[in-house]
Amino acid sequence: MKRAVKSTRVIGPKVKATVLGHGKGWVFTPREFLSLGDPRSVSMALTRLARKGVIRQLTRGLYDYPKNDPQLGVLSPSIDAVARALTFRHDIRLQPSGGYAANLLGLSDQVPMKIVFLTDGPNRRIQLGKLQIILKRTSPCNMATAGSTSGLVIQALRHIGQRNVDDRVISKLRQTLSVKDKKRLLLDLRHAPAWVAGAMRQIAESKSL
Repeated sequence: MKRAVKSTRVIGPKVKATVLGHGKGWVFTPREFLSLGDPRSVSMALTRLARKGVIRQLTRGLYDYPKNDPQLGVLSPSIDAVARALTFRHDIRLQPSGGYAANLLGLSDQVPMKIVFLTDGPNRRIQLGKLQIILKRTSPCNMATAGSTSGLVIQALRHIGQRNVDDRVISKLRQTLSVKDKKRLLLDLRHAPAWVAGAMRQIAESKSL
């Protein structure tokens, strides 16, 4: 026990320095500190920082160095930061889907209270206040374009539905996506359902190409 306490005293300052070095808003897991030494000592150091209010434990094995607003107080972590931490921790890929994918592309103004990520990893649910992040295991086909603009467009259009993908939606994406993004859409047509591929082709065939 004495050895563990001594190890924690050595590792603790290093863990804190790493946290502070990343800046407020960083979301992380104990895996980020494996190079510093014994995992048990890292865990004890994180527990101490959480008790002191330096960091916050969001859920089991997930922490953040929270941002503070003068009026709103302690802010919730960004969804993107949580996703990056989970990707690193589990060595998985994540693909935003549903209403969240539509929101990221500017096709919806609302951020859903249930954020769904498709993944090649295990299913998981993470509750962050009123917000729920759901990792939903899916087929390799649906993960073929994970992390790319094409993947985001495919999932957003599937969420909107074929009947609702009209000229307004096509025009919006033509304006939002870069020339590089549009070229990527053409390369990834084979990964999309037929009707989605047709919409992707319309988006890519913008005059700006």
